[in-house]
Amino acid sequence: MQVASMHFKSRASEKLADPHLRAALDGLKRRFVPGRAAVMAELDFEATRDAAAAIRQRALDHLDFFLELFERNAAARGTVVHWAETAQDVNSIVTAIAREHGVRKAVKSKSMVSEECALNDALEAAGIEVVETDLGEYILQLGHEPPSHIIAPVIHKTRDQVSDLFAEKHRTARKTDIEALTREARERLRPRFLDADMGITGANFIVAETGSTLIVTNEGNGRMATTLPRIHVAITGIEKVVPTLEDVATLMRLLPRSATGQSISNYVSVTTGTRAHDDLDGPEQFHVILLDGGRSTILASEVRAILRCIRCGACMNHCPVYQSVGGHAYGWVYPGPMGSVLTPSYVGIENALDLPHASTLCNQCGVVCPVKIPLPELMRKLRERQYQRGLRPRHERTALALWAWLASQPRLYAWITAVGVKVLAWMGGKRGTIARLPLGRGWTGGRDMPAPQGKTFRALYASKHTPLSPRERGRG
Repeated sequence: MQVASMHFKSRASEKLADPHLRAALDGLKRRFVPGRAAVMAELDFEATRDAAAAIRQRALDHLDFFLELFERNAAARGTVVHWAETAQDVNSIVTAIAREHGVRKAVKSKSMVSEECALNDALEAAGIEVVETDLGEYILQLGHEPPSHIIAPVIHKTRDQVSDLFAEKHRTARKTDIEALTREARERLRPRFLDADMGITGANFIVAETGSTLIVTNEGNGRMATTLPRIHVAITGIEKVVPTLEDVATLMRLLPRSATGQSISNYVSVTTGTRAHDDLDGPEQFHVILLDGGRSTILASEVRAILRCIRCGACMNHCPVYQSVGGHAYGWVYPGPMGSVLTPSYVGIENALDLPHASTLCNQCGVVCPVKIPLPELMRKLRERQYQRGLRPRHERTALALWAWLASQPRLYAWITAVGVKVLAWMGGKRGTIARLPLGRGWTGGRDMPAPQGKTFRALYASKHTPLSPRERGRG
């Protein structure tokens, strides 16, 4: 997927004007947000997420140990573990496996890491047919679009748009019933599983103590992709390792609840090694590819907490910015608040200048994060890094420098702010709102700004808090 994060502002403006997107994104507020709140009431959320955050942090603090333990235990069960430094390495490894074993057809379960690598394009260039089997990803493949959400990749499309797409690509009568559309997709996909030589999946977690990979799905395609083809390839980031299956159980109390508002997903599939002689299904070969792709650099940085992320999507479901512009505006694989930290860290902060600013810093994302990632704080750190490197526009850097100097002069600051609020109150007039604000068109371009009452916070505070007398102070 080509990086377009440097165009966030223009893409966001375009998405705000899209009525179909507006209608589609309403589903976030109707389904995911209240659904999550309802099922979180089933457990002690704060205590559980304390435990989950500790599990993820322990794995990161001892990442080398747990990755090596995973490799040893996986190899003991017949799994071949590959290490990939870059996305290009992943593509080369998968292509080499396919060529060595005569693979012509592959089926894929949803994998965000494969989106990072643009794996489908690499395999197709090597003459290998690849079919996405997750319903949402299949719709996107038909429409030649990237996902717009990490859990619900086709959340940006309405039912009518999907109906039109199926009628065009399948050359069938147009259907609008969801069950009929799903059946049509199933009929197209079922033969693919039976014909495929290779199944490709991601991994929500990899378990060090057993050498297992784990995927969480709501469709049966994940299990068919891991068991029917003779070769199974799982691709995941190195940060996905967890120490034990007991740790997975704790994380699984939070992942489906945070993601889709379910107490548990329809399918939780744990894959350990290759098919034994008495097994009825399973792959003859199992390959696990562990991608760094910039993760070790993040681990050594001030935003390392983002690697605790379990890809639930709760931060974007609750983010007012994401709810307004959708995922494609962010310009790469990971949208929303978590993407505003991950994307600059992966592709270079200079290639995603606006993403750390694509937030109101309201902390809705931090409040709902199941592993306690302080997302607003991490975005502020990236903003600081941009300023320190001189990557922000000159006028912005000049304004901040001027404000910093002014804030260090208390008396001058107090006088200028006192004059400023009076001017703003005058600009608000009888309506009490400002339609056009000099040097602040970004604030008033789409909404009026409430005018202050003509007094600074200091003045208002002083008027409501009479200083204590010497006698009262002595009494305390």
